[in-house]
Amino acid sequence: MRLAIHHGTTYRYVRPVVLRPHRMMLRPRGSHDIALLSSALFCSPFAELEWTQDIFGNLIATGIFSEPTAELVITSEFTVEQSAATWPVFRIAPDAHSFPFAYSSDELADLGALRIPEQGDPKGRMKAWARAFVRGASTDTLSLLKDLNAGILDSVAYRVRDEEGTQTSLETLALASGSCRDIAALFIDALRHLGFGARAVSGYLFDAQQSADDPGSTHAWAEVYLPGAGWIAFDPTHRRLGGANLIPVAVARSNRQIMPIVGGYVGASADFLSMDVAVRVRPAS
Repeated sequence: MRLAIHHGTTYRYVRPVVLRPHRMMLRPRGSHDIALLSSALFCSPFAELEWTQDIFGNLIATGIFSEPTAELVITSEFTVEQSAATWPVFRIAPDAHSFPFAYSSDELADLGALRIPEQGDPKGRMKAWARAFVRGASTDTLSLLKDLNAGILDSVAYRVRDEEGTQTSLETLALASGSCRDIAALFIDALRHLGFGARAVSGYLFDAQQSADDPGSTHAWAEVYLPGAGWIAFDPTHRRLGGANLIPVAVARSNRQIMPIVGGYVGASADFLSMDVAVRVRPAS
């Protein structure tokens, strides 16, 4: 399946402002089931682009602007070929078939902070909530992950949330609602309380079952590391397993490290007028 993605972001200001460098994570990560066929990134006003990779291997474009402006438009357009299986089979190492299992010393060292919960849990509520999905002293590892992936929506309702940032896991449980990034963060935190290595993923979702006029959007989900199988995608917002219909752009320890665009301007807070985001994900010929 070939998909064409358009991601446009427009910032408007009351008067011309001096733009600080903008950090953009908008180019998808290649893999065995994602091939990048074309890619273009445009800024208006013009920006000098400096390309780097962060510690997770994500591609970052830093835009340097030279002229004041009352409007900034950042447009990313690319085409990918997506070949992830709809019903994937994972070759998990025999020693990891049953939970709990032990990562190797190398895996423990390399996973590092990806096994440490983001927030404290002084009353043990998160750990208790996560442990409730474990069905015995020894249980099938993949079944446990599937149960957690499918069970979050029994405790938390999805809602569109325009506020910046990600709720803490305890906030999401207390509110019983959250955006896709909040739900993914809750899933990741629960897994880390169980000892798994997990990371946050940002990118795009294509869903042919949605409206033909709007079959795609930006999205956040999670990946879990299992010996033998490697990183496995879990989308708790839609109770889905595997990378089908997902186009990853960036991975990191937490959502705040992989925001699509981070930047600022020199001026007063009242100078900022609005921000509009338009995303299209559609089949490409």
